[in-house]
This record gives sequence, structure tokens and C-alpha cells, in this order.
Amino acid sequence: MKKILLTLVLGVVCAGAAMAQEALWSGSQVTSPVVNPDGTVTFNIVAPKAVKVEITGDFLAPQKIETAMGTYEAPGVVELKEQNGVWTYTTPRLAPELYSYSVRVNGLSILDPSNVYVNRDIASLTSIFIVSDAKGDKGDLYRVNEVPHGDVAKVWYDSPTLKMKRRMTVYTPAGYDKGKNYPVLYLLHGAGGDEDAWTTLGRAAQIMDNLIAAGKAKPMLIVMPNGNTNCQAAPGEWSKGMYTPSFLGSLDTPAVASMDESFPDIVKYVESHYKVAKGKKNRAICGLSMGGGHSFATSKRYPDMFNYVGLFSAGLHISGDQQGKSFYQMLQENKTVQGELAKLFAGKPALYWIAIGKTDFLYAQNADLRRYFDEKGYPYEYLETEGGHIWRNWRIYLTEFAQKVFK
Repeated sequence: MKKILLTLVLGVVCAGAAMAQEALWSGSQVTSPVVNPDGTVTFNIVAPKAVKVEITGDFLAPQKIETAMGTYEAPGVVELKEQNGVWTYTTPRLAPELYSYSVRVNGLSILDPSNVYVNRDIASLTSIFIVSDAKGDKGDLYRVNEVPHGDVAKVWYDSPTLKMKRRMTVYTPAGYDKGKNYPVLYLLHGAGGDEDAWTTLGRAAQIMDNLIAAGKAKPMLIVMPNGNTNCQAAPGEWSKGMYTPSFLGSLDTPAVASMDESFPDIVKYVESHYKVAKGKKNRAICGLSMGGGHSFATSKRYPDMFNYVGLFSAGLHISGDQQGKSFYQMLQENKTVQGELAKLFAGKPALYWIAIGKTDFLYAQNADLRRYFDEKGYPYEYLETEGGHIWRNWRIYLTEFAQKVFK
């Protein structure tokens, strides 16, 4: 009897193991998304008991959302059609790009169960896919190609100014070990981001690998620090634990100094631990949104530190009373900032570059800065693109800026 029971138990265990292995190796019942040869994309969502299934993504016509802070654009929404329990939708032909989306099943937002490729933006997870038509287009630039690859490392450094150990991401180009005296581009993220943002959402490593391999950009280090000065690292990557990411980092931990005040700590570490060329002509700084504001503040605080400055949809800030005042008015009233900018441009930086989307909610701020520069005769280059405050624009800006520096 015992032998029979043991045989039955072993049979159940083996059957369970076989089922687990089948689930592990068989994959999803459908493929989704499918990038078709004609540039359309088909989504297939298995939801036999669903009443309604939708896709929301940045490849759809955006929705305008009215808030107290202004009008924002949100990803569009489309309803899928069901056949035999599978809900499908095929897009029109899409331009080469990296796209993000999520699925709504009966109003509940989920990731595409058949797509393992996911990005995190603050506390939101979205599924992603890439469309490419030809060599060198944006989709091709953002994907991994058969070219020499640089390395991406997560590096801890000491910040005496912020009184903590902090983490940053460092990209070293292919062949780094064989070369020497590389220039450095300091690349800064926006509010809600961290030192992971530019390598995931921004595709910085793929962009740089492809640009360098094509001879369009000089081999350089890309240093991506964490701009939340009240945090040591990305959520879940430091002693605060697995907290929910927020727009401004760890809000219950006050910062002891600003990003621009602490920036020399980063430069000091990089120049003492990597094979880089020192001096102003070998340093560039750029960033998106909050990181654009950090680039603005850091470059004027240390006018002899950077030869190239890039503002991507910059969130510009000047300390003091800002109630009801335009950024242009604040510039006109703040003698300290005026003096810092005068000293910066007296040093003749090789490039001051400003880029923003036509519908970006920070457009007026950046127009005010350009008006002030124009009146002062400060030279700069300007790029205006379609769309608003979105990663699709910031990837373009990094691509363009990286080809302009260290020439």
C-alpha cells in the first residue's frame, strides 16, 4: 500500500514539474506586438472573458489633458476587436521610433502579457517596441546593432558636499581600455528619473554605440549621475529600500545641498578614476527638464568647467520670489545670475545649445531665456521639434548634441 501511495505522489510531482517546465519553455500563446514588413504593428491580447480591451500608447494621436498647471498631452487610446478570445488591433504605418504602450482590460491597466520588453518611468511601467525602416533611421539608432559595444557600469562615489555615498551610471566607449584621454559628457535626467533613466528610457548606450561606430560622434565617456540630491541611488538600489518612486525622489529626506553645488564631487571622481582628458575643452554637460535646469545652473556657477552646454526642454529656476513673474523678468531682476551668465559667455564656450518641443509646457521659459541671450548678444544654437515634454524628443536631442561636442 505504501509503495502504491509513493508511486502516486511521485507521479503527481512529476506531472506538476512537467507542467511547470512546459509553462516555462512554451512561452505565450500569441505573439504581441508584431512589427509587420509594411511598418504597421499588430497587437494580440488573449483575454477570452474580457468585455473591453484597449491599447494606450505614444504612437496614437495624443489626448489633451487640462490641469491647474496647464495643458498636457497624454497618450491616445484605441479599442481592440475580439475574435475567438484574442483581441487585436493593427496600427497604420508607423515612423521609425521607439514606442511605449500599455493594455487596458475592462479598465484595468496592465503590461502586454506577450511582450517581455518593459521600461520604468518614475512609478509607471510600459511595454515597448521599436520600428525601423532603414539603416541609420531613429529606430535603427535606438536598437542594438552589430557594432562595437561600450560598457555600462553602476558606480558608487563619495559626495562630501551631500554627505553621502551616491551612485551614477558611466558609459565607456568600445575600445576604452586601449585608448586614453577621453572627453566626458555629463548627461542629466529629469524630475522623477534617476541614474537609470538615460540608459533605459533614453537608449543612451545604443545611441552612442551606433553614432561612434558610424563615425558621427567622437568616442567619449557618458556620465549619468542621480540628480535627486536627497537620494543615494535609484529606488530599491540603496538603504531606503523598496519605496514607491515619486516625482521628486525621496521626499522625506531633505537635501543638504543642490545638484550644482555638489557637481564638482562628480567631476573629481570621474577624473581620478577614468582615463579622461581634463580641462574645460574636454567637458560637456546637458540634461532634460530638471536636468536641463541643473545644466543651466551648474554651467553658470562654474563658468570655466564646461565648454559645451545643452538644455533639453529645460526646467529653468532662479532662487528668490517668482510669484507671477516670467522667467525673463526674473533674469532682468537677478544681478547675481546676470553676472554668472556674463562670466560664462565671456569665456566663449564652444557651444550653448537649446532644444525644445513646440507644445512643451516649458516652452515659454525657454523662449524667455533665448530672448535674454539675444538681447545680450550671447551666442547659442536652437532646435525646435514637434511634440511636447517627451522622451521621443529627448532621444533626438541627445543624438544631435552628441554629434556636436568635442569636434
